[in-house]
Amino acid sequence: MKTMQAIVQRQHEFFIEGGDETKLKPMILKDIATQVELDISTISRVANSKYVETDFGIIPLKFFFSEGLTNDDGEEVSNREIKKILSNAIGQEDKVKPLTDEALMDLLKEKGYNIARRTVAKYREQLGIPVARLRKEL
Repeated sequence: MKTMQAIVQRQHEFFIEGGDETKLKPMILKDIATQVELDISTISRVANSKYVETDFGIIPLKFFFSEGLTNDDGEEVSNREIKKILSNAIGQEDKVKPLTDEALMDLLKEKGYNIARRTVAKYREQLGIPVARLRKEL
């Protein structure tokens, strides 16, 4: 119960906005462990194979934990926000001339996210999206 209360407190905006993934704040197991004064391994066991029922679906507790990045404004953002931007950009791309990882990196830089091309490639692979040449349609 203490762990879930700490998660809700840290991810308050996510719950208020009806499950908008871009509202997730970066949060690691250590953050919650420190807050509830338990060991990281205990928090890991608590979050593993547990779910929370919300108005917008049943969500595994592990979903709320993600690494963070700092944007150009100095604001911490979840890497899920970056993945969502990548996914949307690829979904709207010209299929005859798909965006390369380099182009995606430039697009993110325009939005204030200074991320390396290899990180863009890693996130693209995690999303299950193939490289540009394999997405190309004639």
